[in-house]
Amino acid sequence: MRKPWMADITLLLIALVWGTTFLIVQQAIASLPPNTFNAVRFTVAALFLLVILLIRNRRQLTEFRGPIIRAGIILGFWLCLGYALQTVGLLYTTPSKAGFITGLSVVLVPLFSFLLLRDRIKVVAVIGVILAAAGLYLLTQNQEFSFNLGDALVFGCAICFAMQIVFTGKYAPRFSALPLAIVQLGTVAVMSWLYAFFCEDWSRAFDPAILFIPEVAMGLIVTSIFATALAFLAQTALQKQTSSTRVALIFALEPVFAALTSYIFIHEVLNGRQLTGCLMIFTGMILAELPIAQWLQQARQRKDKTKAGRESA
Repeated sequence: MRKPWMADITLLLIALVWGTTFLIVQQAIASLPPNTFNAVRFTVAALFLLVILLIRNRRQLTEFRGPIIRAGIILGFWLCLGYALQTVGLLYTTPSKAGFITGLSVVLVPLFSFLLLRDRIKVVAVIGVILAAAGLYLLTQNQEFSFNLGDALVFGCAICFAMQIVFTGKYAPRFSALPLAIVQLGTVAVMSWLYAFFCEDWSRAFDPAILFIPEVAMGLIVTSIFATALAFLAQTALQKQTSSTRVALIFALEPVFAALTSYIFIHEVLNGRQLTGCLMIFTGMILAELPIAQWLQQARQRKDKTKAGRESA
């Protein structure tokens, strides 16, 4: 199996992990404030990866220099800002609207890749991304659709997540994955702690009675190790082998996995409109990655050869 497909499968598993953590996080933040939860989550994740680095390859400590630190801070800034805007935005809007608006990051990735990195935009990729975004809308839409302050904040979140994916595509090929992931997650941890200190009851993060609540403990373990440390390490390493648009399309499946998790664990049944949205996301993902241009070129070449053969005869 070729490396790009191995990368796509692994990124698909990351989307699966992220999708299945929605219920876990929802239960955990009932006891621990959202950004305080993120501060603990990303602190544990960064330290976990640092331990891995110390065990596997201490020589990589010499890579923590200006360029990789600047790149990691940029990635961490966009990632942290995205989580913060999404969390605050959910105070003013509904989860279904927030899910669709956050999904707009899928549409924004190829646009930002073109504007910032001068990546060429494929027509079929754009069609596929738009179709996936429409599928996200059908999957998460509400009966009413009005734009308010919360929607504006969550739209800012979508911009931040798209920027994080685009800049990961830019910096991942230049630096070792593990040190870059450590700096990125460490930046999110520091920024989340600063937000928690000023805006939340951060002392709850040091209360054993809260930390050892089963939902909180399980939430922190699953999200910090699997959904954060290992997931972002894999994203940083594997995005060297695929495009930012492909990453965005694969991550568009996250709400699909979230819906499936809700069906399995809390028996939430998808209606016809939502199932149609799931199908559109899969269709958009496949359409955007089909080598249509290559097929057309090969067809033209065969046609030209046939025409030349007839003329020579």
